[in-house]
Formats: sequence, structure tokens, C-alpha cells
Amino acid sequence: MLDNIRMAFASLWAGKMRALLTMLGIIIGIGSVIAIVTVGDSLSGSLTDSLQSFGVGNITVSLQQKSESDSGGGAVRMFSMARPSEEDLITDAMLEEYQAAYAGSIYAISLESALGTGTVGGGEDTASVQVTGVNAQYADANELELLCGRFVKDSDGERQLAVVSDLACETLFGRADSSVLGQSFQVTVGQKLLTFYVAGVYEYDDSGYFSMTGEDPVTEMYIPLAAAQKLGEADEGYQSFTVVAASGADTAAFLDETEAFFSSFYTRNESWTVTATSMESLVEEMTSMLNTVKLAISAIAAISLLVGGIGVMNIMLVSITERTREIGTRKALGARRGDIRLQFITEAVVICLVGGALGVALGVALGSVGASLLGYAVKPSLSAVLVAVGFSMAIGVFFGYYPANKAAKLDPIDALRYE
Repeated sequence: MLDNIRMAFASLWAGKMRALLTMLGIIIGIGSVIAIVTVGDSLSGSLTDSLQSFGVGNITVSLQQKSESDSGGGAVRMFSMARPSEEDLITDAMLEEYQAAYAGSIYAISLESALGTGTVGGGEDTASVQVTGVNAQYADANELELLCGRFVKDSDGERQLAVVSDLACETLFGRADSSVLGQSFQVTVGQKLLTFYVAGVYEYDDSGYFSMTGEDPVTEMYIPLAAAQKLGEADEGYQSFTVVAASGADTAAFLDETEAFFSSFYTRNESWTVTATSMESLVEEMTSMLNTVKLAISAIAAISLLVGGIGVMNIMLVSITERTREIGTRKALGARRGDIRLQFITEAVVICLVGGALGVALGVALGSVGASLLGYAVKPSLSAVLVAVGFSMAIGVFFGYYPANKAAKLDPIDALRYE
């Protein structure tokens, strides 16, 4: 076998340009597949890491309009812009019953009521804020760290207290330390000019995948939930909320139990029901979708491997024609059919392996450049490299067998006479 490998490399070196042109289809095919897989894995990994930072185990419970088939009709109700009435909303009583029933599985329940986007400060020194009413458990559910002061409490009721970012504090007071606690400031939301008092300051983090970047980022401003509902004249109840499962809880099972619990309150509601989703299921769906797209594009790119394989078969047939006298000499000296067949199959495999190695190097380089240009962490796929190398060997065996078998069947006397 070692002699066959040495002869294969000697043959390649003797016709370097011809061998390189033969390998070109293999190089392009494997390089394309590796590059696509590298960019796809980098994109998938970056999206997964970003979504995980939002809490993979978090469960979002929300109202969803029933389809007409759920209500006994025929067609599914699609793209409806209907809003639930106050009687349809999830109530505090439902939440209290839910917490009592699943106390051991719940770490925190996050409630929100958006008031709108506003502006703080005046003149040239202004900052944009998203005013959101939240409950006390919001900080635990979203792992919000304060630089100073405290977070809003449920007992704050309708008091106009606010937890603002350090960026907003710098704009308002020129500093973001404990000296700003208790200071009043005004925020313009729509046509309303509202006065709030600083209860706490948190550090703005712009590292999130969906964070607002730019010269004037929009930061969150948190106020008591009851105050937001009063100022926004919102109905009592919630269209959605977030549940953080306790450590060790089976998120998938808990999600199903949560949906079943709240859906039981809407069995007689003809228009609305409750659904529960988690970031974990979203990550799985997104990863599955990316893998499908990656596989489809890779399959298209792999077509060039077949073209490369045909090129290998063609050059091996030419090589056999050129080396007919050599084959006849080897047979006259006692070489068997199997020896001749193995020699040329080995040569075809070596051609494909060298082309595969060059294709892997090219693919990893192109994939790394592509992932870097898109701003994702580069994650070359070892499994894709191993599959590509194995596939290139299989191509060498498959497309090299026919020429090798043809060489093995040559009559030694006719081969020695060949000019």
C-alpha cells in the first residue's frame, strides 16, 4: 500500500498542472460546502448565544385570538387586528391562583405595561426613554443590576417613582451616582408632561443582540405598574406576561402545564385563548430552519463534487492510456489484477484527498472571512471537515474503480505492444 501511495504522489508530481486542474472540481465543491457550513454555524451559534442571554427558560404567556374553527366555524381567522376587551384579559386573581398552584416551579413572574416612548431633559441635552410600568419581580426575571437606589415595589402603587439608566442620569443631572436619588425630573410622553422622582439607577448594557445603538440610544425607564396603568388609562389585566421557571424545573413540561392552566379559564370564551411559548422552543425552531437552509445550499454546492469526480475518472482513463506499456511490464513481472486495480484506485483516492484537503483549507478561510464580515464569531465545523474528507475519499474510490478495473483487465502482451 505504501508503494502504491508513493507511486500515486510521484505520478501527481510528474503532471502537476494536469493534477491541479483535475482537482479543481473537488476543491471548489468541498470549499463551497465548508464555507457555507462555517458561516451557517457561526450565524446559528451567535443567534443562539444572543437569544440565551434573554433567558432560554423563560415562558411567555399571552392571549391569542381563537380561529373560527376553534369556535365551530370553518375557515381560520387570520391577520385580525381585534383587541381583547377588559373581560378577556388575564386577571390578578388568575395569577394568584397560578402562583399558589405552581409555587415550587416559579422563580419569578414579570408583568409589564408600556406607557410609550418619551424624552427627558431639555434644550440640547435630551435622552430618549421607553417608559414601562413593571412589577417588583421584573428585576429578578430580567437580572437587572442597580448601580444605586432600589427597584420599584408593588407597594409603591401609583407613586411616580422611576428607575432610570446611567445614560439618562448623565443627561439629566450630569452624573449617575447616589446623589441623584430622590431628584425630580420631567418626561414628555406623547402630549403629556409628567414629573417623576429617581428611585434607582441601573447601568445601560448595549451588548444585547437587539439593543438600540447609535448616538441617541433609547433606554428603558421603569415605573410602578399601577402608575403606568393609571397614566395610560389601561384596562385592569394583562395581555401577556413572562414566567421564569425555578432552577431544576422541567421547562418543557412546565410550559405545557402553564398553557393548560390558563386555557382552562377560556374554554367558554368564543374569541380568545391563552398560549405559552419559550425562548428555548424559538431557539430550536430557528436552529432547525437554519440547518435546513444550510443543508439545501450545501447540496447545491456539492453538485460540483460530482463534476470533479467525473474529471477524476477522465484523467485516470487518460493516465491508463499513457501508461499502458507500464501496466504490461508490471503484469509480465507477475503483478496480479488486484495489484493493478489497487494501484490506480489508490492514485484516484490520493488525487481526491489532496483536492479535499485544499478544499477544506479554502472553505475554512472563506467561511471565516464571511463570518467575520457579517460580525459573527467564527465557528468552523469539525464534523463538516471530516464528512468532506470522507466524501472525497468515497469519490476517489467510486470514480476511480472503473478506470482501475479497465487497467487490471488489460492483456499483458497487447499492453507491451502498445505504442
